[in-house]
Amino acid sequence: MINAIIIEDEKPAMELLVKALSESENSIHIDAVLSSVKEGKEYMANDPAADIIFSDVQLTDGYSFEIFKNSNLRIPVVFITGFNEFMMNAFASNGIDYLLKPVCKEDIQKSLYKYFKLKNHFSEHDDRLANLVHHFQTRKKNRMVVRRGLEHIALKMEDIVLIYTENKLVYLLDNNGKKYIGDKNLSELELELDDTVFFRTNRQYIVNINYIKGFKPYEKVKLLVDVNLPDLNHKIIISQEHAPEFRKWIYEA
Repeated sequence: MINAIIIEDEKPAMELLVKALSESENSIHIDAVLSSVKEGKEYMANDPAADIIFSDVQLTDGYSFEIFKNSNLRIPVVFITGFNEFMMNAFASNGIDYLLKPVCKEDIQKSLYKYFKLKNHFSEHDDRLANLVHHFQTRKKNRMVVRRGLEHIALKMEDIVLIYTENKLVYLLDNNGKKYIGDKNLSELELELDDTVFFRTNRQYIVNINYIKGFKPYEKVKLLVDVNLPDLNHKIIISQEHAPEFRKWIYEA
């Protein structure tokens, strides 16, 4: 018996996946069907004993990679999406396979076959595999390639004060107040950042802890972050929902 978790926010796609799993040659029990990043984080926090996860990449409240980003879970994941641009992120997030929609029974069977091959191969080398996974999960980028005019610049991560989105573009501000353009969206960049240094305050901003002067209450239930950068024309607000997480993050830094 294989215990599986499904993470999918589109009902037709979820029903198709359930049907494909039920028709598999293997006996599969679906432990849970989740539909958002929030539900995924809450469920994974209880350390489920599932054998495999089938997860859509793009959910209503973000990318499913966020569910596994800070997790110690070692459950293999089969990522499912309508696009092929997230493949590298998938394999950096416990991914063992990457399926393009629509998914059929044959796709599922191939993924399960790969799961069994990997399980058998690494069962005798568990500690070595754990160390290898830990190495790749904890390795952080030192620089980020950004654009300023026609020039491409390798900007040091320690010099980035703020990353934000505006008019569908992503911008970065360095500690000299210079503005650059990023080549990825905010959610993709967030996956590459050291979460002990950078915090996603809301849908628009990511801030570097080394440039935070402090914070104060805003509209009673929110927080207003004060960033140490002259002439900063941005109001960085943390919602009521993320305020406890921000306080924990900054006090434990």
